[in-house]
Amino acid sequence: MRAEFFYKMVAVSPELSIAAAIVMAGGLIGTGVAQQGIGAAGMGIIAEKPEKFGQVLFFFVIPETLWIIGFVLGIILLLNIL
Repeated sequence: MRAEFFYKMVAVSPELSIAAAIVMAGGLIGTGVAQQGIGAAGMGIIAEKPEKFGQVLFFFVIPETLWIIGFVLGIILLLNIL
């Protein structure tokens, strides 16, 4: 017996598409701005104290959560979950 899957097509309004694009772009821009300052300061710290590399790397990775949140919120808007 063959199972057939039918997928419901989701019609997305132009307003939601623009909103999702703004949310995703905001997350990416926020990540870039945050990493710009952290990266510059981190390189100065590593130049003076190489043993601080782990801490600097941790602080450099934290802003990556901004683009993840932006991506998830964009998907939620596009799929009309909320």
